[in-house]
Amino acid sequence: MKLPVALLLVSLSIQSTALAENWPNWRGPNQDGSSSETGLPVKFSTTEGVKWSAAVPGISASVPVIWGDSVFITAPIEDEKKLVGLCYDKQTGKEKWRTTISEGSEIQWDDKSNLASPSAATDGDRVYFLFANAVAAACDFDGKIVWKRDFKETHGAFGTQWTYGSSPTIDSGKLYIQVLQRDEPFEFHGFSKGTPGKDMSSYVLAIDPANGKDLWKVIRPSTAKIESLEAFSSPVFTTYKDQRLMLISGGDTLTLHDAATGKEFSRMATWNPPGDGYNSFFRLVPSPVVGDGMVLACAPKNSPVFAMPLDSKGETQPVWQTEPKGVTSDVPTPAFYKGHFYVLDGGKKILSCLEPKTGKVIWSGELGGKTKFESSPTVVDDKVYCINFWGEVYVAKANTDKFELLGMNEMGNGTKPNGNAASVRASVAVSGGNLFIRTQEKLFCIGQ
Repeated sequence: MKLPVALLLVSLSIQSTALAENWPNWRGPNQDGSSSETGLPVKFSTTEGVKWSAAVPGISASVPVIWGDSVFITAPIEDEKKLVGLCYDKQTGKEKWRTTISEGSEIQWDDKSNLASPSAATDGDRVYFLFANAVAAACDFDGKIVWKRDFKETHGAFGTQWTYGSSPTIDSGKLYIQVLQRDEPFEFHGFSKGTPGKDMSSYVLAIDPANGKDLWKVIRPSTAKIESLEAFSSPVFTTYKDQRLMLISGGDTLTLHDAATGKEFSRMATWNPPGDGYNSFFRLVPSPVVGDGMVLACAPKNSPVFAMPLDSKGETQPVWQTEPKGVTSDVPTPAFYKGHFYVLDGGKKILSCLEPKTGKVIWSGELGGKTKFESSPTVVDDKVYCINFWGEVYVAKANTDKFELLGMNEMGNGTKPNGNAASVRASVAVSGGNLFIRTQEKLFCIGQ
């Protein structure tokens, strides 16, 4: 029977929606910066290939998080001194709602970022927002607050020098929050960090997403000192031999945990031992990434990249590391796609493709441009998307034996901030055959 045109279009729309992959957290459905979506464009601009664009009330490093027909972001509203969660219609870009999660006199503590840096997370029932002032909330998909917490009251303010930026993660029915911080209160740029009288140990917290109550808190010890205790990475989860694992990177080491209990069962010998040439007090930014039974961890400030097997037990040495002054990443989190790691050196603007088991560099290539990348690469449809401070999106070919730059697309608003809070830091998200790109003033939906 031949369907009427209107009914056929509805049917095709339903099929398309059903096949669309969600982007439920800052690193996507696989927690590795990749997606199985196809048909993504190479060439686009602020006028070409735009399905819609929406004004955002403030710039932030938080990545668009997508579930069904909803797109969620966090944002600061400077003139109102508010930190908000927002929801946009995925099909039209219309703002569905904005909910104030925190308000007061502070939305920014330093010139690099603001308190809305952590990305949201969603499980399809609720969306979870966390801000650097330790205030978190869960909202339903209509924007109503289900629960709200100020972690300063129970666990203390987050003790990181630069503004806290770890994103919450939903996995296996739990909401996880990672706080790798200094072990005593201090001041930075006139702002107090940490809470006197509170335990300042680094920790991972598992929360009941339905009511916001603590399920457990696991202290995450480290021999690191001062700023090296701090990390802006986020927890990553994977399954290995029927066990769900949690991976935590920071404090000069990578640790593997039982995701159900938080119990640590393995850690990498520190990448910052005295006298090896890398010994300095530096924070860590990139999250770990998993691929082909290996975990990749990036040491800070142009140090090597290290690999650790998922079946490690106790303290272990890395199975391989990149050469000094070779492949490195100080800020962007690497991605994994179709059997390869993709590592972006944001300062030198070099993208590299590595073999997981051996660390062999299959290729490296210069993306170009005049400014840094601090967003993380997104790999989809055999393409790597990288966006720099200015909002320029570089597209390279993935799943190939040599570097090939496919194009560069200008998506910024024409201003050229270079490493301050007005710089573009949000990674590209993907869902429903579309790219979701957040720049200084707008959120774009780009598609064929």
